[in-house]
Amino acid sequence: MNNKLISATLALGLLIPAYSYAQNWKNEAHDAWLDGKAESVLLLNTNLNNFDINTEVHQGKVILTGEVDSDVDKALAGELVEGLQGVTSVDNKLTVMPASPTKRDDNTDDAAQMLTDTKITTVVKTRLLFEPEVSGTAINVTTEDGVVSLDGELHSSAEKDLALNIARNTDDVKNVVDNLRVLD
Repeated sequence: MNNKLISATLALGLLIPAYSYAQNWKNEAHDAWLDGKAESVLLLNTNLNNFDINTEVHQGKVILTGEVDSDVDKALAGELVEGLQGVTSVDNKLTVMPASPTKRDDNTDDAAQMLTDTKITTVVKTRLLFEPEVSGTAINVTTEDGVVSLDGELHSSAEKDLALNIARNTDDVKNVVDNLRVLD
């Protein structure tokens, strides 16, 4: 009986580190996956220079470092990453380094709408790319004043309906203009 207790204790002593290692590997893989998503969403955004923005992920928290041209770019990068599924928080440590001296834009409503439109475009395009039932690369997405326009050619009306619903169900979208064509 004493030998069984010693054997069980020894086995448990070996299993605990193995479980801990497996859990640690799972967390690291999830963080790497989130890091790839964050890099992709920043890369797909045409208003940001992704090569000047670095991402690092620890337990779902994304840390942004590097340089951007304006406060709007800094806020945009943070919003885009924060909107990704699986991100628990964003620590935006981006430094604003204007490319050239400019006077302050007093029309903050226009800047806020531009930021919102850019975010909408990026979120819709990213959701289309991550949806396996939609040819996301075949769809061009533009946004103006909260109105999303989808252009492109798809293989079925079901795929078209799915793409339109993805756009409609995105936060801050006021309307969706359907310029999608179904190939015969």
